[in-house]
Amino acid sequence: QVQLVESGGGLVQAGGSLRLSCAAYGSSRSRKAMGWYRQVPGKQREWVASITSINSTLYGDSVKGRFTISRDNIKNMVYLQMNGLKPEDAAVYYCYDYYSSTWGQGTQVTVSS
Repeated sequence: QVQLVESGGGLVQAGGSLRLSCAAYGSSRSRKAMGWYRQVPGKQREWVASITSINSTLYGDSVKGRFTISRDNIKNMVYLQMNGLKPEDAAVYYCYDYYSSTWGQGTQVTVSS
């Protein structure tokens, strides 16, 4: 069973940066591909970025060039470096394990204009 715990959210001014972390606990063989998603109240959860076990990365159009997803397989961590934050980036950010279909509890990101 996989458990995901996000951290690193907070309040930041527009143009600032945050680094989100996702700690993965449980069977390591399940963490072949990981992703970050975000959700604001009243809207569907939105895909942000994904990374495979060989570090291939994909990004949503709205974050491409500003966000970077990375992983540390030894530490069982996945990160999301967010630069140039905009008010529209404010959301609860969730970590996701594609193999086990497991979500983390989310971490809140607030961006002030």
